[in-house]
Amino acid sequence: MTVQSDWRKDFPIIENSDIAYLDTASSAQKSLCVIEAFKDLYETEYANIHRGLYRFSQNTTQAYEAVRQKVKDFINAPHVDEVVFTRNTTEAINLVASSWGKNNLQTGDEIILTQMEHHANIVPWQLLAKEIGFIIKVIPVLDDATLDYDALPALLSEKTKFVGLVYISNATGVVNDVKRVIKEAKAFNNDIVTLIDGTQAVVHNSVDVSALGCEFFTFTGHKIYGPNGIGILWGRGALLDEMTPYQGGGDMIETVSFKSSTTFKTAPAKFEAGTPAIAEVIALGVAIDYMTRIGFDAIMSHENELLNCLRDKINNISGLKVLGDVKNKASIVSFTAEWAHTSDIAMILNQCDVAVRTGHHCCMPLMEHFNIDGTIRASLGLYNNKADIDKLVIGLNKAKEMLS
Repeated sequence: MTVQSDWRKDFPIIENSDIAYLDTASSAQKSLCVIEAFKDLYETEYANIHRGLYRFSQNTTQAYEAVRQKVKDFINAPHVDEVVFTRNTTEAINLVASSWGKNNLQTGDEIILTQMEHHANIVPWQLLAKEIGFIIKVIPVLDDATLDYDALPALLSEKTKFVGLVYISNATGVVNDVKRVIKEAKAFNNDIVTLIDGTQAVVHNSVDVSALGCEFFTFTGHKIYGPNGIGILWGRGALLDEMTPYQGGGDMIETVSFKSSTTFKTAPAKFEAGTPAIAEVIALGVAIDYMTRIGFDAIMSHENELLNCLRDKINNISGLKVLGDVKNKASIVSFTAEWAHTSDIAMILNQCDVAVRTGHHCCMPLMEHFNIDGTIRASLGLYNNKADIDKLVIGLNKAKEMLS
């Protein structure tokens, strides 16, 4: 664990701008080491991977495949061959829905999601339900934006085949007790398959998929100070072996013939059709190295200090209401104002060089539950400091003065 407490200098865009960037939950800024990973690859020995016998291809292939091991270690997965590269969390969940869901869900079956899911863990299942005819049940949220865990037993039935839920809400920062949900589902029926959307979780705390007991776990690179266009699906080997390919094309085949059937490689290769995001995967490995060097003890300490400061100052501004203002949460504060619309406030914050996210945050069912169309969301990262929070507060007070 590093003793450094100010990582702003590692992020050129933060060092070279006056903006208070408070939208890390949407997409994190990139550290210099990640940016240089792209530059180094493209300037030194870029090549396509896996089939070239020349030095560039061999070295790039080795660097690419080494990232699977880094991901395995990052989330404590049992086996490196259970790590599948995707474009993002959304594609990872679509892969599960298509490759596992289509082959294992039938008309009349039931799956369980939660009311706080990101659309990425709702829409793929809705599309598949329309095609197959299974039923989607929903764990509701309580007035404090936490899950109503007591509702789960009544939702479970002999028809339940799948449970999917988010680890940390991207809309509110509420941390779900995913281990409890998995344990209850498995106690009811050990054959129930579980998926955890870990997109926000891997940003804010260490994750151990072996200890969680889930079958699938997903996250995306651009949330952990890494590149866009690369995501991760971890799945248990036995399930991946049974699943059919999600897409067809090069690099996922063993043989192709018009005279006989096409045969496919084993997982993870059979789920990675076509030329992959080579530089993005390698840069993801650099981002994981960067976070590992810092250590989650330091990350959590830094974020919790800022979160407590942010919550105190937001709660001191009259007319603001925080959604999910609970003890167990990540460094995300989502709120509305009784004196103005969130979009109007955000435009004034922009004029004050404060970047926040507004809207439903791809969580429309959650917003519908609270009868709102969206919130202002301030989310913190490694590069934030208390001066950023002060800037936000000044901007909010200015907005209140102008809009009240």
